[in-house]
Amino acid sequence: MSDESAVLIEGPWRHRSVSAGGTRFHVAELGDGPLVLLAHGFPEFWWTWRRQLETLAAAGYRAAAVDLRGYGGSDKPPRGYDLVTLAGDVAGLVRSLGEANATVVGHDWGGLLAWTMGVYYPKVVQRLVAVSTAHPLRLGHSVLTDVRHQGWAARHVLGFQLPIAPEKRLVKDDAALVGELLRDWSGPGWPDARTEQVYRTAFQIPAVAHCALEYHRWTIRSLLRPDGIRYSRRMRAPIRVPVLHLHGALDRTVLPRSAQGSGRYVEAPYRWKLIEGAGHFPHEERPESFDEELLGWLSDPEPDR
Repeated sequence: MSDESAVLIEGPWRHRSVSAGGTRFHVAELGDGPLVLLAHGFPEFWWTWRRQLETLAAAGYRAAAVDLRGYGGSDKPPRGYDLVTLAGDVAGLVRSLGEANATVVGHDWGGLLAWTMGVYYPKVVQRLVAVSTAHPLRLGHSVLTDVRHQGWAARHVLGFQLPIAPEKRLVKDDAALVGELLRDWSGPGWPDARTEQVYRTAFQIPAVAHCALEYHRWTIRSLLRPDGIRYSRRMRAPIRVPVLHLHGALDRTVLPRSAQGSGRYVEAPYRWKLIEGAGHFPHEERPESFDEELLGWLSDPEPDR
């Protein structure tokens, strides 16, 4: 069993505890300048952005990587794992960090909440970067209409709907399944042994496994509920902030062809880029290529070119 000290990994960044909307969040922060807020996915935590914290800070940005609700060193309340609440968490964090708006970079679940912020909190999102995910409506459509491919790729979400058992499987044997998921979803050669162990250790912090699965459970259980129906209707509204969409060419979890159709929901400059040789974690698997695309787009005053 781990404790929250497992995520206080030393580096050039500073660790902070920041409150937003009555919830306490752990943030790792580095640099000064315009705020870039980094939101991780499953089954990771803020450390997934360790490379980008340094490259963004060196390029003149204030980079802040957060442990999302239920993960790492942040609070783990019993509820609030729907995308609207999660988007509100990050919008509140931007304000708690002293800024009116920020560039929001989200991977996997962090990307889904970034898309959600673009609709629900457009004034807080200056620019939006979605990594290894699709617009929520595009993803849902792909799962239903491409069952043999995207539906099969997302089959783990259905397995996570069971009570109690999935949590036990995820933390069993020093969270061996977490390491298995990282390897299965990535391209060849990642993660190394140390990286895998860091994520396996962090996932064994009490309540993390349960909270992480609540994200997936809300997605399925809300489909026919009023809150889910309201969310789907609201998300039809167009995104009106510039979007950079980065995706690993070898992603077997969210297939590139599923993600690529997300541009239909964007009425602002939209740029799609595949990261060659990378699977579901391009910012870790191919950090040089990823950072080149990210920093080039952030510095481009006309990002639709």
